[in-house]
Amino acid sequence: MRTTPETQQSTIPSIVRAEPTDILIIVFLVKAAYTKYIERIGREPAPMTADYDQLLQSHEIYVSRAASASLAPSSHTTLAGHNISPDPNIDHSILGSIIVKAQDTSLHINNLVVHPDAQGRGYGRLLMDFAEQLAGERGLRRLQLYTNVKMWENVKLYEKLGFKETDRKVEDGFERVYFEKFVD
Repeated sequence: MRTTPETQQSTIPSIVRAEPTDILIIVFLVKAAYTKYIERIGREPAPMTADYDQLLQSHEIYVSRAASASLAPSSHTTLAGHNISPDPNIDHSILGSIIVKAQDTSLHINNLVVHPDAQGRGYGRLLMDFAEQLAGERGLRRLQLYTNVKMWENVKLYEKLGFKETDRKVEDGFERVYFEKFVD
């Protein structure tokens, strides 16, 4: 099938503000995506212990929803060798989530997560582009974020997306790499 603007548009996920009912699937996505790092880091990464109900109140949380059921990831994911499934009553069309908060002249990205079955397809980049657009619309000059030094896949991704490393330090027992990207 030839890709036309109409067919291409129909496959682009929507990005919308998260609702309280989305928190359960966001927590599921975080556990599914971050479990692989536990052994590397030696404990659960910070996003796995975060209070997402509280973050919904203090930050802006956005979710990326699949444009069609065929793009949605499987509702079953394997974690540490166990096949798990979240509550069957929740929305499985959510591909990923980004949590942001404006601070001074920056938009701080608290967490970016993409369902493991949907990783490597550009959905993380789509959410990061959304954050950059959001910062620009608000007159904010840069994006800021950090990741664990042992999450080298994320370090490479952020560098590929144009982020520059600004610092490395240990906080709350985690070795963190800090990045920023100036917004055009």
